[in-house]
Amino acid sequence: MAFHRHLFRSVMKPKIGGARVSFSTVQSATADEAAVPSLPPFDYEPRPYNGPRADQVFEKRKKFLGPSLFHFYQKPINIVEGKMQYLFDEDGRRYLDAFAGIVTVSCGHCHPVVLNAIMEQSRLLQHATTIYLHHTIADFAEALASKMPGNLKVVYFVNSGTEANELAMLMARLYSGSLGMIALRNAYHGGSSNTIGLTALNTWKYPIPQGEIHHVVNPDPYRGVFGSDAKSYAEDVQDHIDYGTSGKVAGFISETIQGVGGAVELAPGYLKMVYDIVRKAGGVCIADEVQTGFGRTGSHYWGFETQGVIPDIVTMAKGIGNGLPLGAVVTTPEIASVLAQKTHFNTYGGNPVCSAGGLAVLKVIDEEKRQTHSADVGSHLLGRLRDLQQRHDIIGDVRGRGLMVGVELVTDRTEKTPAKAETAVLFENLRELGILVGKGGLHGNVFRVKPPMCFTKDDADFLVDAMDYSMSKL
Repeated sequence: MAFHRHLFRSVMKPKIGGARVSFSTVQSATADEAAVPSLPPFDYEPRPYNGPRADQVFEKRKKFLGPSLFHFYQKPINIVEGKMQYLFDEDGRRYLDAFAGIVTVSCGHCHPVVLNAIMEQSRLLQHATTIYLHHTIADFAEALASKMPGNLKVVYFVNSGTEANELAMLMARLYSGSLGMIALRNAYHGGSSNTIGLTALNTWKYPIPQGEIHHVVNPDPYRGVFGSDAKSYAEDVQDHIDYGTSGKVAGFISETIQGVGGAVELAPGYLKMVYDIVRKAGGVCIADEVQTGFGRTGSHYWGFETQGVIPDIVTMAKGIGNGLPLGAVVTTPEIASVLAQKTHFNTYGGNPVCSAGGLAVLKVIDEEKRQTHSADVGSHLLGRLRDLQQRHDIIGDVRGRGLMVGVELVTDRTEKTPAKAETAVLFENLRELGILVGKGGLHGNVFRVKPPMCFTKDDADFLVDAMDYSMSKL
């Protein structure tokens, strides 16, 4: 059901006690109340919360944590509990989590299977590094390798997506014997001193040396200079290698759907052409699956499969652990061998608790058929959002796959002018209605809808109805 602007007619009653009284009709007020979308039913009662309140937490955070930390919403929410696709604040209010802890909660908040695996392992052994043997890391690596195509069979475990991309870049440079890395504009690959060089959004970059990183034109079908013409974008990569490098490069890295950049899916066929170009220049091809992996796109288990390619190195994190600090790099035995030249070690990589939890995540995704579910619900969501686009000119573009969706807001569809102020207003309005979404893009004008993969069609309908309601009141 769509919700449209409700017009209120102010009715002037005769003077009462010498004053005129202005009021809206009861019928209009009742209709407006009925139009407010409400959360789908959910059979779960959060525990009573007696901890510190939001203002106390916020003050302590400002005093003891780094000033670079930012928060969503004018009045930050104190989240104290989560269950599947929902979060609860200090007062027990329920919110639909349409951002999944920044695309991290794949199975659902506090999924019982994942929780049980973590707790059982914690009771036995919380930590022992890879200098000793333990079956969990081997079991997890075997299960993860079984999900990879081609000869991608060697797994390195780390603690985050940034670490995974750091390690992948190190491998590429050692294996190729070159230094130059090629990345896309509008990309995000991490915030460490090396991966910040790969990242190409000025809001995330500090003015530090970022040597030997080349950013090529982004193959963005909506805003890109060549539209959906993958061949022209690929020719730009070749041109950059010919004129901006020695002719040899270490590697090329890209997301298949740019996450922080605003759920931007690459022009169809782009990666196949670019992978050929990069390999001819002596480089390796890296797929950043930190956000697109583990069935989230619905059509495929890995985002790179949507482009019909097999990378040389794949990086992953976020959904791999459903919230655990876990990441991984998967590559071929040949490329992996370069790290044997010296000692390579990660204290927490392959931690028993994280490995047990990660293995449970893989089982849940398979047994609950989350990839198929993401395709089904995602298709429904995209269909409804595109219908909404026909009714609201502020929606410039609806894009994505499965449960990785972007809604770009503009003030002028022809000029594609970012609707910065309007996005901020709608962002707050959606929270008031009980929906938590993300924001992305250089100008923060893209709603990032990337919920836990237990998100339902009822949740999707509520989300779209709430957007419709909020946009009608702008």
